Amino acid sequence: MTKENRSIVQRALAGLIETGDVDTLASFLSEEFVHHRPDSTTSTRTQWLAAVRAALGPTAGMQVEVLHLLSDGDHVVVHSRRTLPDAGPEIVVVDVLRVADGLIAEVWEIIEPVAHAAANASWWESAHH
Repeated sequence: MTKENRSIVQRALAGLIETGDVDTLASFLSEEFVHHRPDSTTSTRTQWLAAVRAALGPTAGMQVEVLHLLSDGDHVVVHSRRTLPDAGPEIVVVDVLRVADGLIAEVWEIIEPVAHAAANASWWESAHH
């Protein structure tokens, strides 16, 4: 099951990353799909697909490099580095996806701008001194 879920996520993301193909991604999302952000806001399937199309569609210009693709049971984790268009900031993203009945049912997304990494880790430094 774990390998199968990993394969589903790989196929859903492949076209999106290579060509900005949002329609293939859409075909892998369940009707009840929910996207979660760290601030507890959520998006529906329609809202999230519109946001993905704007950010990653064929004319958007965001570059995505998948660094890790890990799976455990019905969850798949994608760790990626993305460069925003027009010399925008580089960001690191961790998406935790839940797969149910062969479709992506939920995504939890964490984003950190690379430039903020040192400042965001300062609490860690102070805890160890």
